[in-house]
Amino acid sequence: MHGTNNIVCPQCLSVNRVAADRDAKQAKCGKCKKPLFDGHPHAVDQAAFDRHVMRNDIPVISDFWAEWCGPCKMMAPAFEAAAAEMEPRLRFIKVDTEAEQALAARFQIRSIPMLMAFHKGAIVAKQAGAMDRSTLRTWLASIPAT
Repeated sequence: MHGTNNIVCPQCLSVNRVAADRDAKQAKCGKCKKPLFDGHPHAVDQAAFDRHVMRNDIPVISDFWAEWCGPCKMMAPAFEAAAAEMEPRLRFIKVDTEAEQALAARFQIRSIPMLMAFHKGAIVAKQAGAMDRSTLRTWLASIPAT
C-alpha cells in the first residue's frame, strides 16, 4: 500500500508528501500554499526539469518544443487539454529546446515536438511528432501510473 506520494510543487519546486487516499487535485504546497495541480503544463528550466523528473512519484510528461516549430504550436492546445484532463495522475511540463539546449542534448532530441514520459528518473515512453488530442490521449493512457 502506498501511504504517500511525493509531489513537486510547480511554483516553488518544494517536494510535498500527499496522502495516496487524498484528492491530490485539492492539495496545496506546504511551503508556498499554491495548488500542486492547476491543470496546466509548466515551463521548466534544467533545474526544475531535474527536480520534477527525479522527485515526483507520479509519471512526468515532458514536451520538448521550440517557438519556431509549427507542429509544436499545433500540438500545444492538445497538450494543454491533456494536462487539464489527466492531472493529478500525471505531471505535465514543457521544455523549450532553444532555451534549454543542454537538456535537448542530454536526451538527444533531434526532432520536435518530442514527448517523453519519465517515472522516478527513468524514461518509460517517448513519442516524436505532433499528435492530435485523441492520439495524445491514447498515448498518455498507456503510461503506467505509480
